[in-house]
Amino acid sequence: MEFPQFRKLKNGKAVYQITAPNAFTELQLVGAKWFKYEFEVSQFPDLLRIQDMLAATHSIEEIDASEFQAIFAQL
Repeated sequence: MEFPQFRKLKNGKAVYQITAPNAFTELQLVGAKWFKYEFEVSQFPDLLRIQDMLAATHSIEEIDASEFQAIFAQL
């Protein structure tokens, strides 16, 4: 799999840029403002979360880089 990969929650309140099997950036909408969080994980439950995001399971869907960049530009 090539990185980065881009995902979002189906409700649109968070978008993700997955940069490695153990690292991602989250842009989260709180009220009317976006916040940026960066994670580098080593704990097994967090690694599973990244695997779920990559598989686009549950409430997560794939997006393209331009959608992530459009939100990132609002920060």
